[in-house]
Amino acid sequence: MVKDWHHLVSTFNGVVLLTIAAAPVAVLVVFLLVWRRSGARPWRTSVAEVGMIYGTVPWVWMTMLPGSHAGEVPGRFSLIPLRDLFSMTAPGIVGNLLVFAALGFFAPLRFSFLASIPRVLALGAGCSLLIEIAQYVLRLDRVSSVDDVLLNAAGAGLAALASRRWWRDPATFRRHIENRIQAGNTTSL
Repeated sequence: MVKDWHHLVSTFNGVVLLTIAAAPVAVLVVFLLVWRRSGARPWRTSVAEVGMIYGTVPWVWMTMLPGSHAGEVPGRFSLIPLRDLFSMTAPGIVGNLLVFAALGFFAPLRFSFLASIPRVLALGAGCSLLIEIAQYVLRLDRVSSVDDVLLNAAGAGLAALASRRWWRDPATFRRHIENRIQAGNTTSL
């Protein structure tokens, strides 16, 4: 049983399985948070908080899984931008783009001060930098690369662009549209 548990938490497939199994728990947590909250936008806040955690933790967990020679080899790093990018596989690029995508999508919805693409890019880059430093210091048999930081930040930024239309307060957005209609300008909403 211990061996099965170990394989469940220390392999990519195990992390994916645990993430899928945790989906009903995440939905339940959203409902509980909404039920306990009063005030403005309890659904938006609750979904954003759970979405940031549920969508980011499994990816970070996978990036921190040790390689086959963890602890035996010294930490390695690559500081030349775009050098590793051309040797990455397509799944590696997509995976790096997804690491902080949920954070980039939901953070501006939860925290209004993060509602700008440069701030989300900085958040994604900062979080990614922490992971790369941890991989190097913990000697996880992984290469700490500046390209990983760039891809992680880009993924957060692209996801933030996808959620951008929900950043505004609905009442403010409605007033903006009404003002445009009254001014006769309906083309730039």
